[in-house]
Amino acid sequence: MARSPRAAARDTLEERLGYRFKDQALLDRALTHISATRGGNTRHESYQRLEFLGDRVLGLCVSEMLFAHFPTEDEGSLNRRMAELVRAEACAEVAAEMEAGAAILLGEGEARSGGRKKKTLLADVCEAVIAAVYLDGGLDAARALIEKYWHERMLHPRRPLRDGKSALQEWSLARGLGVPVYREISRTGPDHNPLFRVEVDIGTHEMSSGEGRTKRIAEQAAAVAFLTREGVWTENAENE
Repeated sequence: MARSPRAAARDTLEERLGYRFKDQALLDRALTHISATRGGNTRHESYQRLEFLGDRVLGLCVSEMLFAHFPTEDEGSLNRRMAELVRAEACAEVAAEMEAGAAILLGEGEARSGGRKKKTLLADVCEAVIAAVYLDGGLDAARALIEKYWHERMLHPRRPLRDGKSALQEWSLARGLGVPVYREISRTGPDHNPLFRVEVDIGTHEMSSGEGRTKRIAEQAAAVAFLTREGVWTENAENE
C-alpha cells in the first residue's frame, strides 16, 4: 500500500534530522499546528508547548557552542552571535533545510493560505522538533541536531555581527537625520513565547522592519534590515 505524501515527508524529515524517533507521537505533535487540532483550540495537542521547550534547548546548545568556539570573546560579542543564530528567520531557514514544511499537519484554512511556507510557522516548528528530539533522545541527541544545522552558521554568520542599533544611529546622526524611532507593530504567538515585529523610522527614508522573540532583538533586526537595504552593510558581511 502506497504511503501518503505526508507520511513520506515525515520519513524524509527524519532522514534530514539524522535521528529516528522511538516515540513517533512526539514527532507528530511537533508537526501539528493548532489549526489541525480538535476544534482548533487544543493547544497541548499542537506544537506550542514543544516550541517553548525547544527555544530553551536551542539557546543552551548554541550558548555551549559559542562558549567553546570563541574562548577570547567577551559576553557582548557572544550575545550578538547568539541573537543572530537563534532569531526566528534563522530557525525558519533551518526548517526549510530540514524539509519540514511538507510534513506539517495544518487545518484546511491554514493550508490554503500557504502555512507551510510561512516563516513564523516554520520557525516555531523548528523549535518544536528540537524539543521532540530532546524529549525522545536526550540532550546529546538534541545537541547533535543543533550542531548539524547551526555549526556552519556559527562559523560564517550570514549578517553583520555589530550592534545594528548603534551603527544605524551613528549613520543617521552623521547625516543629520536625527535619532531612529522604533515602533512595535505587532505581537503574535503565545504569552510565554511571543514574536515581536518592530519597524524603524528615519526621516524621509522608507521604514524597515524586523522580528524577534524580544523587542530588543526585533529592533536590532529592523536596524540591520535598514542598513542592509541602504547598502551600508552587505548581506554576507561578518564584521563591518
